[in-house]
Amino acid sequence: MTVGAVLAAALLAAPAAAHATDSPRTVPATHHAAAAATGLDDPAKKEIAMQIVSSAENSSLDWKAQYKYIEDIGDGRGYTAGIIGFCSGTGDMLDLVEYYTEVKPGNVLAKYLPALRKVDGTDSHKGLDPDFTKDWAKAAQDSAFKKAQDHERDRVYFNPSVKQGKSDGVGTLGQFIYYDAIVMHGDGTDSTSFRNIRKRALSKAKPPAQGGNETTWLNAFLDARVWAMKQEEAHSDTSRVDTAQRVFLRKGNLNLNTPLDWKVYGDSFHIG
Repeated sequence: MTVGAVLAAALLAAPAAAHATDSPRTVPATHHAAAAATGLDDPAKKEIAMQIVSSAENSSLDWKAQYKYIEDIGDGRGYTAGIIGFCSGTGDMLDLVEYYTEVKPGNVLAKYLPALRKVDGTDSHKGLDPDFTKDWAKAAQDSAFKKAQDHERDRVYFNPSVKQGKSDGVGTLGQFIYYDAIVMHGDGTDSTSFRNIRKRALSKAKPPAQGGNETTWLNAFLDARVWAMKQEEAHSDTSRVDTAQRVFLRKGNLNLNTPLDWKVYGDSFHIG
């Protein structure tokens, strides 16, 4: 989900549309004994990242239940869907369905490609209604579609954020902070994109790779992220930063180690 047609990879994901109860939801952390990866790309850490993002996007830690998710949340991006909030108006949903059709020609969503190309950059449903949401849910029962969502999540959002994080010398928490930002804002050329959030932060601090203090840098990045969120009404609730990422940072949990406790939009979450 992105912040403009230019962002073929929007990170968009708007604030959760529904809030569950106020009671904490608990999901055991995934453990991985000897991972080759050394950051957010460690399988156990990646699972945690997906759960935290899902807490903000879908008010649930069960991110794997979101392959079938689809709705228009009224943020000007058309339909928002899937595990990372692919949007019909920002190009990343189109990229996803094109990729899915490459690996599985004739799938239930392939017939919507002409319409997805036409509505890209708008909030229009023209050519998609009335059956697109139903067919999306049907496609979500297909393992090939789930793998396609995973592929596009990694290609557009996860891998670039981890790569930039490692380049900047930040640890697992910092890489997650980058990931959550690119999911919401995309990495286009507009002022609120990931690259320009980072550029804004660079005017205030330096990342560890440039000799800066990691905590100081990440606070500067989060300050820039909050500014970007407040530029748009749909993202103006900054609790996913204030009562989640800032909490981990204040505790000095730069490796994003469990147990983790945080709140998003007033809901409490726990990973033990």
